Amino acid sequence: MTLQTDDLLTVQDVNVGFGEFVALDGAHLRIARGGITGIVGPNGAGKSTLFNVLGGQQAHQGGRVIFDGRDITRLSVHRRAQAGLTRTFQISRELGALTVLENLLLAAADQPGEKLWHALLNSSASRRCEEQAMVHAQSLLERVGLWRLAHDRADSLSGGQKKLLELCRALMLKPRLVLLDEPAAGVNPVLVGEIAQFIRSLQADGMSFAIVEHNMDMIAALCDPVYVLAQGSVLTHGSFAEVAANAQVVEAYLGGVQ
Repeated sequence: MTLQTDDLLTVQDVNVGFGEFVALDGAHLRIARGGITGIVGPNGAGKSTLFNVLGGQQAHQGGRVIFDGRDITRLSVHRRAQAGLTRTFQISRELGALTVLENLLLAAADQPGEKLWHALLNSSASRRCEEQAMVHAQSLLERVGLWRLAHDRADSLSGGQKKLLELCRALMLKPRLVLLDEPAAGVNPVLVGEIAQFIRSLQADGMSFAIVEHNMDMIAALCDPVYVLAQGSVLTHGSFAEVAANAQVVEAYLGGVQ
């Protein structure tokens, strides 16, 4: 049973510990449909652990994750992707020996051509699915300016181009919510602007995002609300202006948490 709400994703009192170390301590989060939610905090605050929990890469000892009214706490990464939740990673995970286009086609969801029996029994359906994947991949690469490099090896791309490729790979799954882990890390300012513009255009299409990022200019430009994590818990949340002016946030960044 699912319950339709304005929140696409809700995190309820999530706890993660590694031995005596507490990585998340009652963390909570709400991501609105069609919104762009920022998640910031000093090093060691629990941001990466939280994303790993949301993406299904990390088990947790308490709490729940609700996606589109459905409890996905125990779902695998694959099942979460099927439900419409996917993510990128801080360090791009492209397959360098494959071309840019091949990276996207490999990421396409539910390719019937991958199953020999299906290909033999229903080759027309397989071809149709592969053609649709090709059209989708070309459209994404054109939108981010990478179509001209479609047949180049992925490991020949710049750091910023790899970030765009990573995002396009996630979009091949046609998600409703994308978790972006440090999309601006190691990227020159021009490409940071292009990535931000692309995210805005996807939001206009109805997609939702959560962004973990140290680049405060990107957070300020894109995100509302912004959640601040410190020592595994949510310290505060609100507009960027509100959290930037919060004395506890200043203390967490400058004096409290490393």
